[in-house]
Amino acid sequence: MGFFGKLCGGEKKKEEERFLRANDRPFNLSQQYAKNAIKTAKYNIITFLPRNIFEQFSRLANAYFLFLLILQLIPQISSVPWFTTAVPLILVLAVTGVKDANDDINRHKQDKQVNNRMVKVLINGELREEKWMNIQVGDIVKLESNQFVTADLLLLSSSEPLNLIYVETAELDGETNLKVKQGLTVTGEMGDNVELLSAFRGEVRCEPPNNRLDKFKGTLTIDGQQYGLDNDKILLRGCTVRNTDWCFGLVIFAGPETKLMKNSGKTMFKRTNIDQLMNILVPCIFGLLAVICAGLTVGHSIWEGNQGSTFTAFLPRKPGVGIPLSSFYSFWSYIIVLNTMVPISLYVSVEMIRLGNSFFIDWDRKMYYPNKDTPAQARTTSLNEELGQIKYIFSDKTGTLTQNIMTFNRCSINRKNYGELYDFYGHRMEITEKAQRVDFSWNQLADPKFVFHDCNLLETVKEGNLEAQAFFRLLALCHTVMPEEKREGELNYQAQSPDEGALVTAARNFGFVFRSRTPESITVMEMGKKVIYELLAVLDFSNVRKRMSVIVRNPEGKMTLYCKGADTIIYERLHPSCDELKEVTTRHLNEYAGDGLRTLVLAYKDLDEHYMQRWMDRHHKYSTAMEGREEKLDELYEEVEKDLMLLGATAVEDKLQDGVPQTIEQLAKADIKIWVLTGDKQETAENIGYSCNMLREEMTDIFIVASNTADGVKKELQNARRKMCPGAAEEPKVIKARAGLLWRQKTQTVQDEAVEGEYGLIINGHSLAFALEKDLELELLRTACMCKTVICCRVTPLQKAQVVQLVKKYKQAITLAIGDGANDVSMIKAAHIGVGISGLEGMQAVLSSDFSFAQFRYLQRLLLVHGRWSYIRMCKFLRYFFYKNFTYTLVHLWYAFFCGFSAQAVYDDWFITMYNMVYTATPVLALGLFEQDVNDRWSFHYPQLYSPGQLSKFFSKKAFVHIVMISCYTSLVIFFIPWAAMHDAVRSDGKDVADYQSFALLTQTSLLIVVSAQMFLDTNYWTAINQFFLWGSLAVYISVTFTFLSNGLFFMFTSSFPFIGAARNCLQQSNVWLTIFLTCLLSILPTAAYRFLLIQLSPTISDKVRYKAKEEGQPTPAPYRPPARRVSTRRSSYAFSHSRGYGNLVTSRKFLRLRKPSSLFNRKEAAVVETQPQFYRTIAEETEESHT
Repeated sequence: MGFFGKLCGGEKKKEEERFLRANDRPFNLSQQYAKNAIKTAKYNIITFLPRNIFEQFSRLANAYFLFLLILQLIPQISSVPWFTTAVPLILVLAVTGVKDANDDINRHKQDKQVNNRMVKVLINGELREEKWMNIQVGDIVKLESNQFVTADLLLLSSSEPLNLIYVETAELDGETNLKVKQGLTVTGEMGDNVELLSAFRGEVRCEPPNNRLDKFKGTLTIDGQQYGLDNDKILLRGCTVRNTDWCFGLVIFAGPETKLMKNSGKTMFKRTNIDQLMNILVPCIFGLLAVICAGLTVGHSIWEGNQGSTFTAFLPRKPGVGIPLSSFYSFWSYIIVLNTMVPISLYVSVEMIRLGNSFFIDWDRKMYYPNKDTPAQARTTSLNEELGQIKYIFSDKTGTLTQNIMTFNRCSINRKNYGELYDFYGHRMEITEKAQRVDFSWNQLADPKFVFHDCNLLETVKEGNLEAQAFFRLLALCHTVMPEEKREGELNYQAQSPDEGALVTAARNFGFVFRSRTPESITVMEMGKKVIYELLAVLDFSNVRKRMSVIVRNPEGKMTLYCKGADTIIYERLHPSCDELKEVTTRHLNEYAGDGLRTLVLAYKDLDEHYMQRWMDRHHKYSTAMEGREEKLDELYEEVEKDLMLLGATAVEDKLQDGVPQTIEQLAKADIKIWVLTGDKQETAENIGYSCNMLREEMTDIFIVASNTADGVKKELQNARRKMCPGAAEEPKVIKARAGLLWRQKTQTVQDEAVEGEYGLIINGHSLAFALEKDLELELLRTACMCKTVICCRVTPLQKAQVVQLVKKYKQAITLAIGDGANDVSMIKAAHIGVGISGLEGMQAVLSSDFSFAQFRYLQRLLLVHGRWSYIRMCKFLRYFFYKNFTYTLVHLWYAFFCGFSAQAVYDDWFITMYNMVYTATPVLALGLFEQDVNDRWSFHYPQLYSPGQLSKFFSKKAFVHIVMISCYTSLVIFFIPWAAMHDAVRSDGKDVADYQSFALLTQTSLLIVVSAQMFLDTNYWTAINQFFLWGSLAVYISVTFTFLSNGLFFMFTSSFPFIGAARNCLQQSNVWLTIFLTCLLSILPTAAYRFLLIQLSPTISDKVRYKAKEEGQPTPAPYRPPARRVSTRRSSYAFSHSRGYGNLVTSRKFLRLRKPSSLFNRKEAAVVETQPQFYRTIAEETEESHT
């Protein structure tokens, strides 16, 4: 904080610990905690004008033109009218101001929409509807199902048993499966009793606001008793309450201090690579201008001293104006005369071209998604050409690459493979939307959204096939899904894992409908018949076991164990009689894995009554043991899960968005590297990597970094790097340089290292946290950049931004981040280009993005077509603009040697005024808006056309120097050819031709024809608009010239139109036209010859494709090939997504509202099925209490 802030008492100490009291607003206000209102807008009504003008004049070019305008208001200096600078400057400021105002109005609307959401708050003993912005730390709020969480809350009580609540965290971590949060029992007893909640005076001490989404530490003190608080008891802003009637929460962090906002990252002002280059070139041009003017000033002093005295009889000096003062005036006069080296019209034209290319993106029907009526949108108009230079893409997974939809795709039952379609000849057919679907209308409880195409499976089940029915019976029984049936027949499955939901839904449609559960039973409708199974035990999932089992007793008294899990785990526990079936099933699993499907193997075992009685006794004993409980239970599970009988396998598809693999393949051909940054678990991210063809079994190696220590991460990264590049130096070579305005910015670049073979890298969030530290970040970068594919899983939003910033810092490459949720906002803001997908996770990513659309596949059109065209157009525009203006300006330099360095302009005043604003404005605009080397179809056909943009080949410092050299040559020709031709020339009547006015007209006419001819050479794609503007500008020049040099205007405005009759007298001479022709020929011929030889001897890929397009017209469409069948021995290694212990919850008596109490056998199984509330405390809770 600055001095004035301290003086006014505005300094706020860094918060080390948060202390708050429930229902005590005066105390909490005294702590100066942030309120719940958020502000992302930049201006308000009062600050907009001064702040925006200040920001615009902080740009060097605008400040320079303001200074130039002030000079032009001084009559002793200026030889050019002031309005030639004032009008364009005002236009630039106005256009930029309107654009900034519009962007900020949208931010204000977004803030207002969020801040004005309503929520119920407990105030003075009653619930009131309040706006989010009025919520304060320490308030108790009530949330209902499907409501957004208002702030970061401590869960107090809920409508669900065991004080549970279900939340969807898609905007935080990208996962759409529901999470379970559980409040303290002591606060849960308050329920929804408003009196008890109003009287609640708990005190919370916890960590200060931070960005760690997965950690929370604190204590709650109630009546002197302390209770531990962890992340499972906290509801974070950005979550959505699901399947919970109501809950109450205590506000811990509000507004900008919430973990979501802490992860949002700062909004950065983004400039394109070309803008940054211009910031270097413009000062260089100013320096060149100053040097030229200084040289001409010296020439003026010498001329005045040697020759000036002889002219005083004709042009007497003004009193008091000697040679020094005259030279001083001459310097500033030349600054004004030569200012067209960087005319302000350049910036006007750049903004108009960017705006036009943004409209082309908005209007592109091929990027319109009709299913959601969502067009592509360029949310910023200043970054278009940057889209043509992308080197790294950072993509979210869930909702960006995938659809957030799990579908039951295929299965293997008793040696038969189901889920594929075959034609009459037995050939495999591709399944499309038009393919015939299985009719489930016979099943009244079927899910109407479920789609399956193989009718053979339904026929097999209906025929009473025992193996098929046992298969779906297992899927209906072995899970932790909770059913919700608000109306008869309308089932809604509440699955913590979307995979389990897909499997249970499949069983439901094939006649085995999971209807309801109690802690002791599961009710299933089997082919229309109600069957109640007694649930004896749930053998829960863990990451080590990678399987889950249930033990049930059917109505006939037969006990069966049903098990599902990873194939390698289940195969080890199969009975030897299953070897032949295992071999066939493995073959099917290989096919499923080759298609990128997530696989499970199903098995069962019939159990003996006497053995199970003894087993249940031991189960009860071990589940209540104080020490080694989990180890003993695992041993017990191992004992019963043996000699299983194989039923088959399932294949679930995590549905990709349409065209994702093809898009990734196209972008890879364009030499764009794609990194996936996801909050999802490793197995899921890895599986999607294979589905998208980013990971392939043909890769030389795939490295997995999963260490939990810094040393371990360093070792794993070094081992991977050494394997990929054995000869590489241990320490990276960092090239340090300077860049930016006046070379004040220091850059560090790590060069790419050559690697033989293709490699992949998978790193989890814990390891990434160590790898992003200062001493390991370069090791991470080197290793990752050697790999073809990089997948970072279980990463926080802030880590996503850190990865992007790491690449930006050391690679000096253009980056793009694409995502669809609030968890992607930080990386979208951090990247050079941010793209938001309007998907299932809200609009946070879209509102923070630079470009948005509805499907990932549109990214290839955005980059390979619009991005590449925008880059080509901007580069051609700048090259041509500098060419025409340097040529125009340098003619004044050569003329200075013939006019006594008097700062006299060589052209007519009206030509000076209209050259950039009228005569050459529209043709160059048409070039910047419509130019394309090849059409969009050829751009897709040859993605390699994108590569020159990544290397900045079309506009660079080298290209700029080349343009200046050509302009010098052209200006010399334009000045000296007319001067030499007309110096001693006479008209047919014997009078001189070479007066000043005729020479000026001849020179400016030659100049305009030359730059128009250069435009003709630069244009590859001609439209009617290009033709109209080019020929129209020449026509306007001719008509304006004859009008302004006419007798009539001279007699009306003698001082403003002094060139009377010059056009009529000059242009009727044949030698004048011959001079113009010779000037144009000598100016254009070298450039045309150079380009011709370059294309013949060293053609670029663009030249080759253009030639091919000219020969063939449109590219031949690639013959359609159905997806190749791949067979893979790799598995998704996926079992379930829920966390350990959830199986105990679903068997807990308090988890469900029961009408009739019952028991498993004649004794309680474990503490979790006790009916007393005090036994439902979590382990963390009990641990905290034991210390107090």
